[in-house]
Order: sequence, then C-alpha cells, then structure tokens
Amino acid sequence: MHRLFGFLAKDGFIGYIRYMDCVKPEQDILKGLPNKQRISELAGVLKALGHPSRLLIVEALGRKSYCVCELTAMIGVDTSTVSKHLSILKSAGIVRDEKQGNQVFYTLMCPCVIDAVARLTPLMEQKLQHYSLIMENPRV
Repeated sequence: MHRLFGFLAKDGFIGYIRYMDCVKPEQDILKGLPNKQRISELAGVLKALGHPSRLLIVEALGRKSYCVCELTAMIGVDTSTVSKHLSILKSAGIVRDEKQGNQVFYTLMCPCVIDAVARLTPLMEQKLQHYSLIMENPRV
C-alpha cells in the first residue's frame, strides 16, 4: 500500500478514511491527485478491511480501546495472528496504538469506519434475499 498520506501527521500515516472524514474541503490536498491514485488509496483501505477477523476487530474498537490480549480472546485466534491483523489495519490508517505500561492498546483512528461498514449492510441483505429466492424457486 502506498504511504501517500504519511506527511499529514507527525506520527505517521493517517489513512484515507480519517483524511476524508477529518479534513475540511478547502484543505483537501488530494483534489489535485489523479482519480486513479485516489481510487488506489481507497482500495488499499478496503483491502485492509477485507478479512472477517479484521472486521471483528474494527467493530470491537468502535466500542472502546482494547489491548492485543483482549482482542485475541474475543476473536479466538492466537496472539500473533491478531497482531498481524492489527499491523495491517494500522498500516492502512484505520487504527492507532498507544503503549500503556506493558500493554499496547488499539483505538480506531476515525469512527467513520464503522459507518462505512454499516452502509454495506443493505447490500448484504439484498444478496441474501436474492439467494433465498433462488433456493425457494429452483429451476427444473
């Protein structure tokens, strides 16, 4: 994934979603970028969200911050797998980490991620309805 937006924050890459949600239109430095590059950046964020475990992590972090051990227990996979998922989400600018004592807590960079994912729910419902109709009326 490109690191195009890394210069926008002192502490590194902040990601397309936070950028689009948190920047005023008159400050939109992406306006001058070719559409293909903007779409490529957005595709990188969507790719980072494209795993069920990462969506579970994002959903959980939408409620509050969690450490790796808590997320590991929630998702039911080993710590190294959760850490890899968190690394992908962090690289995409979706989450940030903060060390507190011996633990590292993760937080969503921008709550708009939850809204973006929720807006896809009608698409999933439509898909399920379509397949239900096919199952009810099989062709002979």
